[in-house]
Amino acid sequence: MQKDSKIFVAGHRGLVGSAIVNELKAKGYENLLLKTHSELDLSDYQALDNYFKTHHPEYVFLAAAKVGGIMANNTYRADFIYQNLMIQNHVIHLSYKYGVKKLLFLGSSCIYPKNAKQPISEDELLQGALEYTNEPYAIAKIAGLKMCESYNLQYGTNFLSVMPTNLYGENDNFDLQNSHVLPALIAKFHRAKKEGLGLVEIWGSGRPRREFLHSSDMARACIYVMEEVDFDDIKGEGEVRNTHINIGYGCDVSIAELAEMVRDVVGYKGEIYFDTTKPDGTFQKLMDSSKIFSLGWKPEIALKDGIKQTYEWYIANVEC
Repeated sequence: MQKDSKIFVAGHRGLVGSAIVNELKAKGYENLLLKTHSELDLSDYQALDNYFKTHHPEYVFLAAAKVGGIMANNTYRADFIYQNLMIQNHVIHLSYKYGVKKLLFLGSSCIYPKNAKQPISEDELLQGALEYTNEPYAIAKIAGLKMCESYNLQYGTNFLSVMPTNLYGENDNFDLQNSHVLPALIAKFHRAKKEGLGLVEIWGSGRPRREFLHSSDMARACIYVMEEVDFDDIKGEGEVRNTHINIGYGCDVSIAELAEMVRDVVGYKGEIYFDTTKPDGTFQKLMDSSKIFSLGWKPEIALKDGIKQTYEWYIANVEC
């Protein structure tokens, strides 16, 4: 990418999209194409076609998606599969139609089987049943990465897919009804501290393990892939499968350990109660990130430092 290249960041107000915009600006990229959902509905094919026809983006970061935690995924199953399929189908196809030089599609680690071998390599895709609670979302994301792969093989495009581990950071969703575990913990502990509550209740046993990557690290990884990696670099020989790239931190923690870490950062002095009547979800989801590490990228932000940064942002922007 050149500093004046036309770069369309779809989903630029979300957790990853906003971090990508910040990192692009920090690196001197000036010609960013940014539209909110109210300005441009990515599920409206004709509106998006007109936008591509008018602006002709050269590079596309596809970070737009309908996302949520266990409760949201399990409750709004139809919304999660339909809306995500519409968004990615339109953006990917129109990127081909209008000659986009490179596209980066952001998936999710939930694409992997519930009982995948740990750490999870890219080749674990489609090797077993998915976690039930987020199956519709996972199927949509699998379709997106296979769409990129298929367009590359049939049309010679340069569309890449990256699969992030659990992400957190500025502009995260802290709504307790549909947020992911780390921002939910920040909101819960902060509220308990503010209201003087003696107990914080957390879903599940606390034993499941999760890997967490700061959104700024994820953004740097996305830009690194866009700048340095092409489809020909990773497609291999013979049958071309699983050309997506895992993006992870490299190690995980238990939910109980994470809760203790967040409690310490927030400064909450009360007790933690794990409600074992609530679901745990998949026991472990540690990504094998050896592919991206071998390509020259490594994360920079340690988990506790990232939690501190995120909590400071939460205080300043959500609880201000």
